[in-house]
Amino acid sequence: MRRPVALSCLLVLCVPGATPAQAQLPAIAEKVRGMQAMDGFLPMYWDDATGKIWLEIPRLDEEMIWVVSMPAGLGSNDIGLDRGQLGGTRIVKFQRVGPRVLMVQPNYRFRAEQGEPDERRAVEESFAQSVHWGFTAAAETDGRVLVDATDFVLRDVHGVVSSLAGTRQGTWRLDPSRSAIYLDRTRAFPRNSEIEATLTFTGDQAGGFVRSVAPSAEAITLRQRFSFVALPEAGYRPRELDPRAGFFGVSFTDYSVPIAEPITRRYIARHRLEKRDPSAAVSEAVEPIVYYLDRGTPEPIRTALLDGARWWNEAFEAAGFRDAFRVEVLPEGADPMDVRYNVIQWVHRSTRGWSYGSSVTDPRTGEIIKGHVSLGSLRVRQDYLLAEGLLSPYVTGTERPPELEAMALARLRQLSAHEIGHTIGIAHNYIASGAGLTSVMDYPHPFVQLRADGTIDLSQAYGDGIGAWDKEAVKYGYSQFAPGLDERTELQRLLTEARAADLHFLTDQDARPTGSAHPESHLWDNGADAAAELDRMMQVRRAALDRFGEASIPAGRPMATLEEVLVPLYLHHRYQVEAASKLVAGQFYTYAMRGDGQVPVRAVPAADQRRALESLLATLRPGELAMPRGVLDLIPPRPSGYPPHRELFARRTWVFDAIAPAAAAADLTVSLILQPERAARLVQQAALDPQLPSLDAVIDRLVAGTFGPVPADPYHAELGRAVQRVVADRLMLLVSGAPTSQVRALATLKLDGLRQRMAQASVTSGPVAQRAHQSQLSRDIAGFFEGKYDPARLVTETRELPPGAPIGDDGMRGLPWRN
Repeated sequence: MRRPVALSCLLVLCVPGATPAQAQLPAIAEKVRGMQAMDGFLPMYWDDATGKIWLEIPRLDEEMIWVVSMPAGLGSNDIGLDRGQLGGTRIVKFQRVGPRVLMVQPNYRFRAEQGEPDERRAVEESFAQSVHWGFTAAAETDGRVLVDATDFVLRDVHGVVSSLAGTRQGTWRLDPSRSAIYLDRTRAFPRNSEIEATLTFTGDQAGGFVRSVAPSAEAITLRQRFSFVALPEAGYRPRELDPRAGFFGVSFTDYSVPIAEPITRRYIARHRLEKRDPSAAVSEAVEPIVYYLDRGTPEPIRTALLDGARWWNEAFEAAGFRDAFRVEVLPEGADPMDVRYNVIQWVHRSTRGWSYGSSVTDPRTGEIIKGHVSLGSLRVRQDYLLAEGLLSPYVTGTERPPELEAMALARLRQLSAHEIGHTIGIAHNYIASGAGLTSVMDYPHPFVQLRADGTIDLSQAYGDGIGAWDKEAVKYGYSQFAPGLDERTELQRLLTEARAADLHFLTDQDARPTGSAHPESHLWDNGADAAAELDRMMQVRRAALDRFGEASIPAGRPMATLEEVLVPLYLHHRYQVEAASKLVAGQFYTYAMRGDGQVPVRAVPAADQRRALESLLATLRPGELAMPRGVLDLIPPRPSGYPPHRELFARRTWVFDAIAPAAAAADLTVSLILQPERAARLVQQAALDPQLPSLDAVIDRLVAGTFGPVPADPYHAELGRAVQRVVADRLMLLVSGAPTSQVRALATLKLDGLRQRMAQASVTSGPVAQRAHQSQLSRDIAGFFEGKYDPARLVTETRELPPGAPIGDDGMRGLPWRN
């Protein structure tokens, strides 16, 4: 019985280049007979009888780009999973091992770019690769292999289950019986092939975010797309990243560089853009960069987004390109997820949320293949709401004031330009607002002015056009220098010229109110002097609050909805408070390079720090925190059909709470003054220079500014007590949470002194409400020292501000870039 088997094997092995497993495979044409063919980069075949999608791999071991995205989303900002959301960009290739076809991701984080083959192999073998899937070859013709891709596609690669779990929305799992290939958007093109799938997830105990958007809390059906994209054609030249230039990009470890050079290589992210005439100062592009706007965008929003996006053409002209950046409406029938189109997509959610600028980028070089902007549709309504509160324009209740829409559309123009900026490679520049509107890559707070007659002017709320910094950034990223010029020298010249024009760059890690120290790098601020702008903004806020009332909402709306308009107005100053706080213990610094002449670090002058502290303390005065009495008489409890939501103030009264908003606003200011890293910097700066404010001096001034005489007005007196409670609780939190021992020591000393002061004051004569407050405060501080009182509970339960920028966090949760 063995002889025939051996003969059979011998006959098979006589076929040149064949193995037993390969020789038994049918031809591809035979296998796909009767299926729907989709010819393209990776040809595909749809078998309607079995519901399977077959993928033809024309060339084994050829690298390509693989992107997973979500063309149809969930609609919840809190969970993410938005329409048009892109996943990471991976380089993959298909390798044949007998009957198996492995989809392998090489490790481009570690390379030997200039090394010999043996050196490159040594690096490759030192670090892991990733095999994303193992297929079984089902047919073969002339080296082309056919595989069944159905199971590969019908799985949760985008991470839906983990996103739901991470936001505490229950336990979910993919249901294969309710998942299938989405044939309408499964297509093959010359340089990319797209497979889309409908995925259904079932779960138990769906969370509130899911219940608020899904038609049934028992099942969530989304769509996931796999894109296989040809690598860019040869000829692209990567450009080195300079931290002063304002670009993000790719980085990797290159073991082939000389020992004296940095082992980490960094390239900026940018589109390929080349001049038709490289020697000309200004030339048309070989192929312009074209962006396409979602056809689902309505007017007048469509025109505003087109206008803002087109601002960038001015920057490319400054870089030497004529008509090289264009924006058009997406052609009818075109797919916005198709990698051939840079798109601006209009995305809807159930709650307001971030907009994004992301891209498909070649991980090897930083070349941007597809720019992809997702703009949240509720942003325009939020700005309209801001304008309503500032103007209170509805005298009769039936007006349609043009100023409201004008401000909202001005913001959309800026937003469109901002997010496109990310997709052409440019990072946030949060120092830009300190020198005027020099960049659309900053986060703009509406610049609201107070006229001489006390009325509000919104005409300059947002900038119009590209900024001076944006032009310099595009010059660095896209300028093509004439033959004979050294690129590195020319790039350094551009950066020197930008600094000479007082144009600088600081980005995300330098702009947050907690942790970072630069006094001019902020989110949502205005002006070069943050403290002076806070003073001015408080005047605008008070003028608008004094006029706030029935005229703030149109006729026919429940009076309770006044609170939706009141919240952003009452907190109009919240981000300028963050900006002013960074002057206290602040430090000026730059991304200095040795030899570029910049001053790396210097402290904010003592006088400026003390002036900023006084501006912050002014926001804690009861007169500033008080609601106008007329407003308190206008807001009833919520009617049926209008339940409470997170965009409203917290309350402990069921009816509108006149104290809680003041406590929350005060908590913002006090928490920033007593922020642990800032407290540590105060200790450090006074040790290095005794002329600068110290932590104990700042705490003394905070206590003196909030524990003064009791106001005669009972409402103001109650607000003053709320502020004092905030100060005491925040001091306790500093004692318990500061990582620096001297901060804890000084805070403990000051807190114990406050306890003694309150204990003594509570036994003297005075209003009973004040004595009760002082006595309770003394007991709570004593209880804190004994481990019996936790201030964190009160802070988190009653003093959380309604969402702000634009929803519920500080802007750092999640990437890519957003606004």
